[in-house]
This record gives sequence, C-alpha cells and structure tokens, in this order.
Amino acid sequence: MISTRPFAHPDARSPLFCDGVSLDTLTKNYGTPLYVYSENQILHRLRLFAGAFESIPHLVCYSVKANSALAILKLLDKNGAGFDIVSGGELERILRVNKASAQRVVFSGVGKTAAEIDLALRSGILIFNIESAGELDLLAERASKLRKRARIALRVNPDVFAETHPYISTGLREHKFGVDIRQARAVYKSAAKQKYLDSSGVSVHIGSQIRSADPFGAAAERIAQLVRELRADGLPIQSVDVGGGLGIEYHSEHSFNPEDKIQQYALALLRKLRPIENLRLLLEPGRFIVAQAGALLTRVLYVKKNGEKTFVVTDAAMNDLIRPALYQAHHDIVPVVRSKGARKKVVDVVGPVCESGDFFARDRGLPELKPGDLVAILDAGAYGLSLSSNYNSRPRPAEVLVDGKRARLIRRRETMDDLLAPEQI
Repeated sequence: MISTRPFAHPDARSPLFCDGVSLDTLTKNYGTPLYVYSENQILHRLRLFAGAFESIPHLVCYSVKANSALAILKLLDKNGAGFDIVSGGELERILRVNKASAQRVVFSGVGKTAAEIDLALRSGILIFNIESAGELDLLAERASKLRKRARIALRVNPDVFAETHPYISTGLREHKFGVDIRQARAVYKSAAKQKYLDSSGVSVHIGSQIRSADPFGAAAERIAQLVRELRADGLPIQSVDVGGGLGIEYHSEHSFNPEDKIQQYALALLRKLRPIENLRLLLEPGRFIVAQAGALLTRVLYVKKNGEKTFVVTDAAMNDLIRPALYQAHHDIVPVVRSKGARKKVVDVVGPVCESGDFFARDRGLPELKPGDLVAILDAGAYGLSLSSNYNSRPRPAEVLVDGKRARLIRRRETMDDLLAPEQI
C-alpha cells in the first residue's frame, strides 16, 4: 500500500524524503521556496478513483484548478484522465499537453466569455456545464455562428448543505453557482429549441473539502430524480457530472485512509445513480488527487520574540501558499532534518510579506528551529502554486516532480525579468 503521505524520514538519522529522493538534496539543487510532488502518489489516487467506479461507465476528469502544472497534466493525460476546466487559460494548458485530450474536457465555471466558448467549440471539448440561462443563450449564439454542435449539461443547484469552509461551499441557493434544480426542466426545454445544442447531461457540484459521503448521496438522489424527469420529457440524458469536492485530512494526528474514503464516496453515489440505465458518470476530483502528493519546502530566515510570542520567519510567504491566510487552513509543518533531542516550542511560522495575515501556523508546537533550518509544509499539492501571486514583487517558486528515485524540474523559479516583462515605463 502506498502511504497517505509520500514525505517521510526513512530512519532516525535521515532527512525527510519524497519517495526515494532526499528533500535536503533537492533544496541544494533548486533552492527555496520549492514545491515538490510525488508522481507515484498522484497516480495512486487516480487509480483509486478508477477502481471505485469500475462497475459503471465513467471518466475521471481531474480538476485543473487544483494544480495546473503542465507536467502533472501530461502525467494524468497519459494515464487516461479527462479534465475539468473553469477558464480558457486552463483549456490552453490541456491543448499544450495534447490537443486530442480536448475530447475529454468538461468546461465548468460561472462566467465563460464568448472568446473562451469559441476556443472550446473549435477544440471539440466533451461537454459544457451551463450555469445560467444567459450562458445558454451565448453558447447557442456562438455555436450557431461557428456551426459547431455543443453538448451541454445544466449545472443544477440541489440546495444540499455540505459542512466545509463557506468560501468553498457551492451547493445552496444563495451561492452564485448553478441553476435552482426546480427551474431545470424549463431551462432544458429552452435548450431543446436550439439547433446546435445537445442536452446530453446533468451536472452538480456542492463544494470542496467535504469529508462526509452523506452530502454527495443526498445530491445524487435529487439528481437521479431529475434525470428520470428529463428522460420522461424526451431528452436523451446520457451523463451525470457529480462534480468533485471529496476532502482529505490535513491533520496528521487524525486517521485518514484514502481507500476507505473513496469507497464510501463511491457507494453514496452509486446507490442512487447506478440503477439508472445507460448512464455515464463524470467525476471531477482535484484536491484528493494532488494535495497530499505535494509539499512546500522553505528555509528559516530568523527566529524572533515579541513579548510572549516566538516567530519563525521563513523565506516562503502567503504569496507562495495562501491557504492558511485565506481559509485559516491547517498544514502540518515538519523539519527536513531532525535535531536529536530538540525540544518542542510553541511558535508562529510566518513569511516575510508585509501583512499580519502572512502566516503558515499560529501557536503551533514544533521542534526548536534555528536560522538556516529547512521545513516542509505538507499537503500543499493542491491550491498551492495555482493560487500563488507575485505580491510584494516576489517571484514564484520552482516545482520539482519526483518519480521514485529520480527528480526533475518541471517549472523553473521565476526571475525579476519574468515579473517585469509585461510592464512599460
């Protein structure tokens, strides 16, 4: 069995490794801050999904927004994954990897532009997840102009509560996403009048980082009923996109078995959807695939005290990993090289950005750290670099992908020339 986390100390005297590669060595070669990912872990999670749903036709459409590194997209593409995108830029990334893979692309997102729709139509994507009547009208207009048929699925809002952070909950009526499920049949009837639109699916996504299977089952029950009603209306609904959102456990002290979690998730969905004949499931995992495959490595710059507080200042910052500042998210932090007999101290781990919100941990008990020490911020493979910025004119980190005992650079560190290139004086 592959470990939940690929980052570990092989023995008491060894530095932290990613699979078969020392992180200490990687930082000597590539510097810090540095993102490191395990190829084996990514493929293991992809295969867990494929195995859990083998009893029904399905396609695992990796959610590109979680981590859009071209090398990771290529890895998933070579292993049969489809892709869930939310922008024209993400589609461009898929096309750079493999133009033929557009046939396995689901286009989600609440604010598609005419230019993005045209690119998707010309590329021959699998299906559009439609989020409003206005978007439906625009897609019909662009498809007619380009004389390209477009398969559509209406993203319906099932009004299902999922216990997660309010910023990543999307399944209630007051959220901006989707169409009220009670209005869905009327919208589908409108779509049926459009020459270049094929109503072939239904879509739902209730949120992200959901750790219970129950909300998924509740949403699937409402979607199953809608599919039956639409088929009774004469619409050839062939697919249900159940979205993504399956969560992970960021706290190492909490037990987390990904095999059990994916089986519970699959059972909740299949109980409601497998009885419907001739139905294909589209699944959109992102975080579950890549989060625990990645870590952000950073070096301690200073250790300082202000009153009763001790601050560990690192060379990584909120522009590199914003999840703690944005969501108050927990990430385990571990020394890359363990100091024998090091006592634990309660500290705040912070970055050098000029914001009080620039932190990775507050009041965290960690082995005593000193300037020059390396630490790894774990479970950072999802929504790490993809949410990064150049705030304070800080170049983004490099990225490395580890395959067993081999490591390769998949994104070089940005330079100031990269940052200033678009600007004019």
